[in-house]
Amino acid sequence: MTPKARKKPVRSLLVDTSALLPSVKNGLGAMKSEHVAAHILDELRPGFADSLDLDAALQPGREQQNRWDYLLGHTSSGEVIALEPHSAKDDEVRTIIAKRKAAREQLTGHLAASARIAKWFWVASGKVRFADTEKARRQLDQHGIEFIGTRLLAKHLADLAPSTKKKWRRG
Repeated sequence: MTPKARKKPVRSLLVDTSALLPSVKNGLGAMKSEHVAAHILDELRPGFADSLDLDAALQPGREQQNRWDYLLGHTSSGEVIALEPHSAKDDEVRTIIAKRKAAREQLTGHLAASARIAKWFWVASGKVRFADTEKARRQLDQHGIEFIGTRLLAKHLADLAPSTKKKWRRG
């Protein structure tokens, strides 16, 4: 991985011609301030190099489609994670899965050939009214989505590989 990739993981994920590049902001600047405050542990905030409000960037022409909210570039690992603040209710599992599928399709043509998103996190945007049943957990696992409660914590990022040991792959 290049030094540039380590410093700006989201920017490095995108091809040079991507219309999403101008929407990438330094740090957590692309996130709504209330989402940062509510969903990212204070100590973790400096650990993000760049971010993209994917929902806003992809909205024109897709107003009625599902869209994932954020891509965040984790500095120390050089990895990109996807974060979706959304109500945590049992009947929202299908919606979250649909949002991830839509994001993967919507990112076609924007991602570099070897790019991948390391983790897809669903964070509760209010009270958790979600019975963490085996069926729901299995559905989320099958689609590569991890429900993490109300906040992104250090333990959720702990298994991201150091940037010198992991290659980028589409995923």
